Amino acid sequence: MKRPLSQHAQIIFRAGVESVCGDRLIRDTVQFGPTEIWFAEHCVDRQAIDRIILVGAGKASGAMAVGMIERYQADAASAGLIQFAGHLNVPQGCERIPEHLSWPDDLTLFAARPAGVNEPTSLAIEGTDRILHWVSEATPRDLVVVLISGGGSALLVRPADGLTLADQLQVVRQLSGGGADITQLNTVRKHLSAVKGGRLAAACRHAPMISLVLSDVLGDPLDLIASGPTVADHSTPHDALEILNRFDPERSISSAVYECLNQAEQQMLAPEAMSNVTNLVIGNNAVAVDAAGIAAESLGYNHVMQSARRSEGTAEEVGRHLADMTVEMLRRDPSRHHQDALITGGEPVVRLIETSRRGKGGRNQQLVLAAYERLLELDTSEPIDFDRLVILSGGTDGEDGPTDAAGAWIDGEVHRRARHLSLNAADFLRRNDAYSFFEQAGGLLMTGPTGTNVCDIRISLVDRLN
Repeated sequence: MKRPLSQHAQIIFRAGVESVCGDRLIRDTVQFGPTEIWFAEHCVDRQAIDRIILVGAGKASGAMAVGMIERYQADAASAGLIQFAGHLNVPQGCERIPEHLSWPDDLTLFAARPAGVNEPTSLAIEGTDRILHWVSEATPRDLVVVLISGGGSALLVRPADGLTLADQLQVVRQLSGGGADITQLNTVRKHLSAVKGGRLAAACRHAPMISLVLSDVLGDPLDLIASGPTVADHSTPHDALEILNRFDPERSISSAVYECLNQAEQQMLAPEAMSNVTNLVIGNNAVAVDAAGIAAESLGYNHVMQSARRSEGTAEEVGRHLADMTVEMLRRDPSRHHQDALITGGEPVVRLIETSRRGKGGRNQQLVLAAYERLLELDTSEPIDFDRLVILSGGTDGEDGPTDAAGAWIDGEVHRRARHLSLNAADFLRRNDAYSFFEQAGGLLMTGPTGTNVCDIRISLVDRLN
């Protein structure tokens, strides 16, 4: 009986995701005591604080807030009374509060965008204005704690003077559709915003601020995660203009955007505006990949792990390379019985075709479909036993593009169904329609919102039998 490789891949994926869930990371990071509050190795004098103002935005920020209240209530006997208040912008479905918690009346988890729609909304602007109000009104006896995670760029939104929400949406869609990576995208976003690029921290004039960051950007550059609302920005408006010129050569983006960037040079923040801020990264993709590796080992796999530190290129390129590596593992030393696992993390980009021809999917689904196309090519020269391999790729946030899937996988069962239905992988790939392919063939990875966001986890498993 063949081993359930796809089931093992999902177990390994879930282990990686669970290791970086926002509530868990906060409970492990924060400790309340009678005289001190510890945020990792950073200590705050408990006697100097009457109130903690929690603000933030991101796919994991709601879970992080839950973890903060859980940690406080667990430590309350020794910590004494601390008042909590504030506002966090979260995706719809992430605003639910566990029934076991006694939730502060003045602390709001606000559904600022629909699930699966990772774009700025008018609700996000409304919520951001509430966040700015809390931060700007904080007193020296308050401690402002900012909970930041991936997805924060679309949830923490206040257009710069002279710009509209429509302008920002046009910029995001133009850059994303052209294959801009997160560095390029967030560099532009920062200079078109009244809250990104350190401007949230600058609004906090009287209180100390601690920012707890769950990183979804490879290499953990603090100025790019959620577009760096609490970090000094080292990029310039000129950098943003160069990126726009590359991805908008025909100047289809609103002229107001270019005017804003041309006028922004004299408005850049001085570094001392953020002298009261401490930024701490509490989780990232490498943590998730390591936890996935431990799960693979517990299931009997010899494993190799790697978390990318920089942009990886396109999903198609990464998928094809992953297929090559998987087949190499499968064909290595065929005289011995081994179970091997390759676990990688990263975040490739997808270049989208025009809307009129475009289907439905996300980068992980596109990656797995590209891997499948490459497997079919390799199969023509030397037959592959698809029942002895699985390739899975999923977004740790549970969202992959504008779909309800976290990603997808390919194995023997999916392969047979695709052949039976005469599905042309290359055609679906060209149309950015990977979701439709896997919806018919099977292999969609469905998790729902996970309470975290640290890029993607990819798992290749092979079972080399005697």
